Order: sequence, then C-alpha cells, then structure tokens
Amino acid sequence: MISLNTLRALLFLGFLHSGRRSLTSAANLQEPPKSIAVVGAGIGGTAAAFYLRQEFGPAVKIDVFEPGTVGGRLATVKIGEYEYETGGSVIHPLNLHMKHFIEKLGIPSRKNLPSKMAIFDGNELVFEESDWYIVNFFRMLWRHGFGFLRMQMWVESILDKFMRIYQYQQYGYSFTTVERLLHAMGGDGFLTLINQTLEEAMMGDGFSQVFINDIVAPVTRVNYGQSVRINAFVGSVSLAGADSGLWAVDGGNKKVCTGLLYNSKSEIIPAKVTSISVKVRPSKKGNSASFYEVNYVGESGSAHSLYDIVIIATPLHQGKSDIAFSGFSPPIPSHYPGLYHETVATLVHGKLNVSYLGTSEPASKFTVSEILTTDSKSCAINSLSSLDPVHIPNGYRRPSASHTAVWKVFSPKPLSREQLQQMFLSYESVSETPWLAYPSYRPPHRNTPPFILHDRLYYLNAMEWAASAMEMSAIAARNVALLAHHRWHEQVGKIDQEDLHTRLRGEL
Repeated sequence: MISLNTLRALLFLGFLHSGRRSLTSAANLQEPPKSIAVVGAGIGGTAAAFYLRQEFGPAVKIDVFEPGTVGGRLATVKIGEYEYETGGSVIHPLNLHMKHFIEKLGIPSRKNLPSKMAIFDGNELVFEESDWYIVNFFRMLWRHGFGFLRMQMWVESILDKFMRIYQYQQYGYSFTTVERLLHAMGGDGFLTLINQTLEEAMMGDGFSQVFINDIVAPVTRVNYGQSVRINAFVGSVSLAGADSGLWAVDGGNKKVCTGLLYNSKSEIIPAKVTSISVKVRPSKKGNSASFYEVNYVGESGSAHSLYDIVIIATPLHQGKSDIAFSGFSPPIPSHYPGLYHETVATLVHGKLNVSYLGTSEPASKFTVSEILTTDSKSCAINSLSSLDPVHIPNGYRRPSASHTAVWKVFSPKPLSREQLQQMFLSYESVSETPWLAYPSYRPPHRNTPPFILHDRLYYLNAMEWAASAMEMSAIAARNVALLAHHRWHEQVGKIDQEDLHTRLRGEL
C-alpha cells in the first residue's frame, strides 16, 4: 500500500508530467471539436466545463445548460441578515480537486469556528463532546476501547487506495465505467465493498455491534440519511466526513461552481434540456458526420443546437430528470434503475428547547452545535445542527442555545407542528425542503450506468452510485473530460488501464 506522504510526492511529479503529456502528444491530435454541451451546472457540470477547457483548448465552444441556480445541490438561503449553507456543507482536507479549485480561483476558505458534537438516542444525550481532547479520548476508550482509533485506521486504509485516482488522472488515464475505476484503485476488495453493507464489512473486521450502533450509525444518518446497511464503500466515505480538518468555502460552496464557469469561459444557457437526438449531416470533406441535437426550453421558448460532444451532468433517474433520448441504437433509457433517497431539510430560525434532548444543562451553557442521532425508533430526526453564516464577519460568535439561532434539522419525514413545538421554545420562521440529495445505497450492488452513453455522449453522475460527495463529482468530471478527449483523438492506451506504476516506469 502506498503511504499518503509517498502519494503526495508522486502527485507532485504527476502535475509536472501532465504538462509534458499535453506537449508531447500535441502532434498526434486530430482537429478539436467545435462545440460541447454540458447539461447541468452543479459541481459536476461546472467542473466538467473546467476540465473540458483544459483538455480541448481555447477554441472549442462550451455551453452549460441550467434551468435553475448555478450550483445545483450546493445552495444557500438568506435568513435575517446572513446567508446559510443548505446543500453540501463540508470538504475533506484530502479532497485535492476541491482544494485545487479554490486555489486556482482565488476563493478563500471560510473562517473556522470551534464546534462540539453530541449523540442523541431520542430520549437523552448518550455522548457529549468535551472542550478537552483528552477527556473525549478517555470517554471513548472507556466505552469502546480503541474502536474509534481502529475505525480511523480502517477508513484511512480505504482512502489511501482510492487516492490513487489523483495520480491516474494527473497522468491522463480515464475509465469507461465506475466498476473499472474502482477496480483499478482497490482491486476486487473495492468491488466487494460496494456489494456488502457497512455493518457487514465492519463486523467482519472485528468492530462490535455496540460500536457500530453508537458511533457509526449516527455518522451515516447525518451524512446520507441512511442506516449502516448502506454499502461499505459509501459508508467509508461517510466516516471520512467525521474527520477533523473539514472546511468550507467563504461565501458558500456554490461559489466554486460560478468560479469554474467563469474560468472555463463557458456560456451558461438558462434553459431546461428536454431531449437529445443523433443527427447526421454532410461535412465539408464530402462524407457525413454525426452531431447531437440538444432540444431545450428557456424563457424565449423552445430551441435546439448541434454539438460534437455532450456531457450529462444531472441524474438520469426517476424523480430527478425527464430528458428523452431519441434515435439511439441501442436505445438509451430516460431513467436508470435505482431511486434517490429523500431527506427532509428543515431550517428553523428559533430558540432551541434543550430539555427536548434530555439534558438538564442550562441553555446558556449548552454549546453543542452538532447533534447526531442513533438509529432508534424513538428518534424522529437524523440530525440537528446550529448553522453559521457562509461568511463569518469579524466579531461573530455562535449564539448559545439560550439565544435565537438558525438550526438545520434532517429528518426522514416532514416535521409536524407538534414536533417543532417540542424541539423549539419559539421560532420566527420555518423553511422545509424535501431533498433527493443522494442515491439510496442498498447492496447488493447493481451495475451502475456507464460513463459512455453513446459514441460522444457521456454521463457524469454514474459516479455517485458508488458514493455521493462534492469531490466524487469533481473526480467524475475529470474522468469524463479525459475520456472524451482520448476517445475523440483515438488515444485508447489511456483508457481502462491498471497497474499505473508499471506503466509509468515504461513511460519514464
């Protein structure tokens, strides 16, 4: 296994080598495409535009279709005088693409405020973090032995392998399916992880059921709204989200999306794509050429445009999309199998009732900002967290529970008025959003949709059926941009290759 320090050194060499790759292969490239369409302006679509520009150069026209707000599932809302994050909220310190984006775009990270976590079982707080690390350590040691440290090592062993994707991508390698990508990173072991539950995998590695119920389940519930019966690979991604050092973008994570669009010099088209079809047209050389006709509806009515390459960066699943595909052989389904899991996000601007959490601590001294929950029938919510503004002004201090604050509640169902009145002493506003944020991860794993839907038609969101996260979308965007580039220029040696180190020795 490659250590993380060794991997970072190899990644540095990879950045140098990626520049040489583009120069040495330039003589072999065919004429670039004239136009590319990207459907969707979330983090996946905007990152795809960024990488497509990087791969195909300045001459190609890139149009990004988005009927809503740029950012997709990265969104903010204004409550009172501040804006708050409502979508993807945190980024892991090892998310190298996201780190590269904000460095490239010159966007600062958000000021970090100290926070405390507690775990609620529906009746009382079964764990509450202390301000002192050593106290937390001994509390965990007393109840769970070295389980927490073993969990961190278990997650790191998976991340260590998966981080090889950055090296593959820096050297220009891409994959046609999620399964091939995962196998190149972690072999049969990764394919096993997506075919068994997190609970099965961790118990097989010696973790106790008590530890899984008390510590692991609350993390999967807050991150994916699902139990420890999600697949083990996405479960490891969820547990990585419990690490320290998590960060966010100043002004809201959606600023990365608008920045990527600007940097890629793409044109945003505020329209909904309704259908995509194949069209054959005569070329200047006398033979015929195929294009993709993208039909869309905007404020000016219906229209259509022809493109050489199309990237779908929005989910092709029931409840998430209704794009029709016509004229394809074999046919492309409008909806792939599988469902997205619904989580209800409720933002409450109010004063928390700390007695709801079964604590006798005075509200003025209750400084817990993140409350996770166990998988208990008596627990009506998945999590409860105090939100800080997307921009932390000078002098800002997170209010204690005795003051009015903005709280975000994740729950499997809409909260009733009675439940809200139990949780809050008073509230000024309530905003409820049913959110199809991520797939329902239920092993055994069915084959994910392919990255390649047709000759030059690609599907970025196939990746989130392995795991859904901002960085996973960025990885998928880089993969699809590389794949589109290599297939356009018939560079098959850069597609679906494994054993990178052997290949690098040959190339170098």
